[in-house]
Amino acid sequence: MTHGPMVPKSLRVMNLAGFVDQAADRHAGRIAFIWGERTWTWAELNRRICAIAYALKTRFGVQKGDRILVQSKNCNQMFESMFACFRLGAVWVPTNFRQTPEEVAYQAEVSGAIGMICSADFPDHQAACESVVAIRFWISIGAASFGPDFDALADDHMGQRVEVAAVERDDPCWFLFTSGTTGRPKAAVLTHGQMTFVVNNHLCDLMPGTTEADASLVAAPLSHGAGVHQLTQVARGAATVLLSSDRLDIEEAWSLVQTWRISNLFTVPTILKMMIEHPAVDRYDHSSLRYVIYAGAPMYRVDQTAALQKLGPVLVQYYGLGEVTGNITVLPPSQHMPDGPLEARSGTCGFARTGMQICIMTPEGVELPAGQTGEICVVGPAVFAGYYNNPEANENAFRDGWFRTGDIGHLDRDGFLYITGRASDMYISGGSNIYPREIEEKLLAHPDIREVAVVGVPDPLWGEIGVAVCVFAEGGRMSVQQLGEWLDGKIARYKLPKRYEFWSELPKSGYGKVAKGLIRNRLLVDSAALPPSSGGTREGGEPKP
Repeated sequence: MTHGPMVPKSLRVMNLAGFVDQAADRHAGRIAFIWGERTWTWAELNRRICAIAYALKTRFGVQKGDRILVQSKNCNQMFESMFACFRLGAVWVPTNFRQTPEEVAYQAEVSGAIGMICSADFPDHQAACESVVAIRFWISIGAASFGPDFDALADDHMGQRVEVAAVERDDPCWFLFTSGTTGRPKAAVLTHGQMTFVVNNHLCDLMPGTTEADASLVAAPLSHGAGVHQLTQVARGAATVLLSSDRLDIEEAWSLVQTWRISNLFTVPTILKMMIEHPAVDRYDHSSLRYVIYAGAPMYRVDQTAALQKLGPVLVQYYGLGEVTGNITVLPPSQHMPDGPLEARSGTCGFARTGMQICIMTPEGVELPAGQTGEICVVGPAVFAGYYNNPEANENAFRDGWFRTGDIGHLDRDGFLYITGRASDMYISGGSNIYPREIEEKLLAHPDIREVAVVGVPDPLWGEIGVAVCVFAEGGRMSVQQLGEWLDGKIARYKLPKRYEFWSELPKSGYGKVAKGLIRNRLLVDSAALPPSSGGTREGGEPKP
């Protein structure tokens, strides 16, 4: 029997909005979403999503491929907006709600957003984006002076629906803003095919056995990793539970775990440490927890042990970047136990996720053997499609098909990964990536500052904190309070340095570059004399030699 040449087949995949349709068909009357005192069944949630999608298409002309910017704290409307965009084949572009109006306006421009869904809590962000020509329409979440209200639109079009758009594997569904390794935020393009793999990968590696009987607590913004995590819950018909506000109320969190029999939650080490050390952990029943998943930063072994003592064998760690939607390594519960393999592998972030491959490379792209340190590179279906409209960044991010993470580390002989540094100056504070260059540029705009270097140093609470080391211009003199006031409003508050130092000069390399390694080493020596990051700063005045 002979075969002719292979005929290319369609690369069509399931539209991610189909997960909601499936859940509504199978579990119509089950509770799908809980926020405060309100609950929505799968049938109710699906009707609202269909109504919003219908309004976006018929009233505002949204078509496949259009980008919709979303500025909001966690709420049911933000969650619904994701699937309404997916249903049309449009691209969901959520922002980090803590960012400044200027930062969000930049993202609106870079993404080419044609519309914006914005909470009434953020009128300044809406006003900043209004100057971006591409924005054609506005929808408010709550009463606001701009655009129709989201809930009113849902009510007006209840019962109406549009067919789920046909999509192919590489059709974009989500722009996840990330700074990559340097510079201003870039729009990482996530696609329907990629995210379908990620959902399956999460279910395989992070929370196997998840069903409609499960419930998940959201303790992080839906705009990033928590949104990916919740997409996984929808795929299995599991309920999503939000905290009642954006403020982390640990008492409420443990109460929700007990009330809704929470079986999994996604968080960062800083928040998990706070939850374990809070007395409420002993007042509520948390025996329903099967997976407490953390990522975004390393977790000290002493903190892992404390969490295991309180919660049992439920810890799951993963390592990954937004560009790889977290899918690089996993460290499952069995590897966390005090008498388990982790004792001999202190500091590992786990082994390769299912379907993913890790390689350690030299700067020239040569693969290194086990035990040797180099750049962590990864390949697999979870890797993003590239940065939107940014060929230079894409050229730097990929080499021979491998995505270059910018992180430095090594693999042991069993394939466990250890991260030992970063190719960039980026540090992780409270689970958020902080890029010093952006902060340094703002500080250097002050006339009294001649030189500045922002570096990350270890901190028991936040994982790392930023320290800004400043050199005064001639005649310059100011206090930490004045410098903080200068930065306030220019960058998001979570990016602000926790400490400020004033030196007479910054150490330089033989090539005249600021030697951040020397600065960081000196700060580590000095830090023993400072109080913890919860309030420790050095006041301005006479600079240190």
